Amino acid sequence: MSTTDLTTAPRPLTLADGRPAAAAWSLDPAVKHLNHGSFGAVPLPAQEEQNRLRRQMDASPVQWFPALPEKVAAARGSIAGFLRVAADDLALVPNASAGASVAYADVPARSGGEVLVTDHGYGAVTMGAERLARRWGGTLRTAHVPLDADADTAYESVVAELGEATGLIVLDHITSATARWMPVERIAEEARRRGVPILVDGAHVPGLADDPLSGLDCDIWVGNLHKFGCAPRGTAALVARTELRDSLHPLIDSWGAPEPFPARFDTQGTVDATSYLATPTALGFVEDTWGWATARTYMRELADYAERVIAAAFSELTGEDCRVDVGMPVNALRLVKVPAPLAATHAEADALRDRVARELGVATAFTSFGGVGYLRLSTHVYNTAADYEYFAERCVPVLGAWSRNQSHGGQR
Repeated sequence: MSTTDLTTAPRPLTLADGRPAAAAWSLDPAVKHLNHGSFGAVPLPAQEEQNRLRRQMDASPVQWFPALPEKVAAARGSIAGFLRVAADDLALVPNASAGASVAYADVPARSGGEVLVTDHGYGAVTMGAERLARRWGGTLRTAHVPLDADADTAYESVVAELGEATGLIVLDHITSATARWMPVERIAEEARRRGVPILVDGAHVPGLADDPLSGLDCDIWVGNLHKFGCAPRGTAALVARTELRDSLHPLIDSWGAPEPFPARFDTQGTVDATSYLATPTALGFVEDTWGWATARTYMRELADYAERVIAAAFSELTGEDCRVDVGMPVNALRLVKVPAPLAATHAEADALRDRVARELGVATAFTSFGGVGYLRLSTHVYNTAADYEYFAERCVPVLGAWSRNQSHGGQR
């Protein structure tokens, strides 16, 4: 829960010509976009660059594809600079889940071993971990980390589940459903001491941390560039800096297979890699227009304001405190408790998201943790305080009515 009690909203960011920041995006103005964290949003300069590259590809495919690995390597170098890692430690993959799948395919097999996850893990990545445990003839072990756990408690909760059978740790850097950081640096240090490989899922991290891998000694780290980095969708980084990287291969075997890591990831047949190539344009647009440090500060201040305004509206409606005590809160992500029984399960949360979009014209994210439903707020540079004020004024009363109706057994 934010400790900042803002009484005024942060001043909206603008473009160099004074237009609202949102003018640099092609987002539907009829929709309130409050869920950047799920699928991102691509600024127009990056869209235009990707379209230009696609025209080149389609104009002469026979010239394009033989030259593509060199272009991908150049983009990879630029992205590595943004993440402050060596280009030779970074491979490009379609998304963080694909990066996790690479890890699951190539991590050393542990017959009868356990894969350790937490109850905050992203569903698709956790399902992959469960399949890996089955292939090993082992089990999936889940560490419970309280939502309000501070760094020490979270560390102790995970380390307490390590044992002789642990063959892999899968840990979120920022959790998706619960919008909190995890103390990955300390847990990775303990994993290294015990000789246990660790995969860190940093899907939300690029763009939200200045130097995300500083002090983090993990075997594999994956992060989406298309979320807060605003890259075209289908762009993620896989960073591997230990000896395990020599065994990592892309999910598609192609002519680059004999190359060392990460060059063998640069050749993926006739896959449309223009999302990779346009990513430096997206990252550079934010840096050149506002600077990433300014952008992160704005996102944090706006998230503080949005959390306060919407939590206050729900609290007034329900008579309960709808603020959420998140142990390690994220600068651009916040949780607000929604009235029960809304969003009590993952399926119900997704159904509520779709209904709010359909009936209220607002793009949101609802999540569930421990049988409790939450609104997960995301902010980015194109958002303004008015977006969240609208939700508090117009949507919160409707959600309250839906909650009361559902509690009484109604269908609407």
